[in-house]
Amino acid sequence: MGCYNSTVINAPADKVWAVLKDFHNLSWAKNVVAKVAVIGDKSSTEVGAKRILNDAFHETLLWLDNDEMTFTYSIDDGPAVVSKDNVTGYVGEVTVYSVSDSDASFVLWTSKWASEKGGGVADFCNPIYHAILQDLKSHFS
Repeated sequence: MGCYNSTVINAPADKVWAVLKDFHNLSWAKNVVAKVAVIGDKSSTEVGAKRILNDAFHETLLWLDNDEMTFTYSIDDGPAVVSKDNVTGYVGEVTVYSVSDSDASFVLWTSKWASEKGGGVADFCNPIYHAILQDLKSHFS
């Protein structure tokens, strides 16, 4: 069970990472994220940082590694099939890689979960991640 989405962005990996690692700022995802509510007092790059996206997706930053340009987060509750009543153990991971033959970046966004009732999590989440990555790509063009 899981989701897999990726894109190549015509920008250096460190610049793409600088945008992505800010857990509390998704202003670049303007076609997907209309609102980010910061919950608690943890900084946007501090493990345990919490956010609510679009008044619906409750997420927590689980791990952030600047050297490896990766972070993981959980969806703690959300709408429809990603609600806490329907899915358990949802963890997403975002990693930025440098493309070795150019000054571009490869961004990989994956997720997995322990169990789901009724199915449909990947069908629900994959189009969202695809759209977010398209917004990220547009941000750098």
